[in-house]
Amino acid sequence: MPKKKRPVRYTGQHFTIDKHLITDTISQIQINPNDTIINIGAGKGFITVHLVKSSNKVIAVENDYKLYKHLRKRFVGDKRLRIVREDFRKYLIPKIPFKVVSNIPFGITSDIFKILMFKNAAFFQEGAIILQLEPARKLFSKKVYNPFVICYHTFFDLRIMDEISPESFLPPPTVKSVLLKITKKQPAFDVNYKEKYLCFISYMLKRPHLPTRTALKKVFRKNQIRELAEKFNIDLNAEIVCLETSQWVNCFLEMLEVVPEKYRPKN
Repeated sequence: MPKKKRPVRYTGQHFTIDKHLITDTISQIQINPNDTIINIGAGKGFITVHLVKSSNKVIAVENDYKLYKHLRKRFVGDKRLRIVREDFRKYLIPKIPFKVVSNIPFGITSDIFKILMFKNAAFFQEGAIILQLEPARKLFSKKVYNPFVICYHTFFDLRIMDEISPESFLPPPTVKSVLLKITKKQPAFDVNYKEKYLCFISYMLKRPHLPTRTALKKVFRKNQIRELAEKFNIDLNAEIVCLETSQWVNCFLEMLEVVPEKYRPKN
């Protein structure tokens, strides 16, 4: 690859050049010919070229103008692929079911997760995503301070499938990477309630080191808190950040049932 076309490090661009990794990544999800597949940060098309063999509706999103031109030239006339020059954070994803296979730009990982697993939770079906190890680990912390992470686990099953060698990329990153598999769950409640759910969690986590008993008092009565603890095996003396995803869901559903609207957290 000519030096002038090397990925720019500050953008988090590290091209996936390992064919075995690409094959393994794509194999993590079920792709049918009519599935809409989004390839975020398509780069030079190393993953894209394999995706169009499996689906007739691939969308490659690439913000870099030179790489966009390269993709247009490489896939000229290929009707299976739509190439979009856009910062993914500004791209309006079609309101239809879609899947994602991508080696995402490391620098915007958290933004991408919010777009996929919160903003478009109703339409995002599953994904196989290559990302930096450290933000992946934060998704599985025992103490969760980020309310969005709780939302992700509520609507999706997340699994780290493998650790990836730096030699699988050009240029090799200085940090470790992983392959993350994301699969949509059968929701415990309508995804249209996601904003209220996020508001409830954010409100509870404003003081993350409060005992769960104290935090719940901001919304529930004492007798309701006792019932919550008994029904859902909640340790009221543990910090609120220690609640498991299923317990957050149950507390939210209980709030919708027993707490009048005017006493619920507001955006």
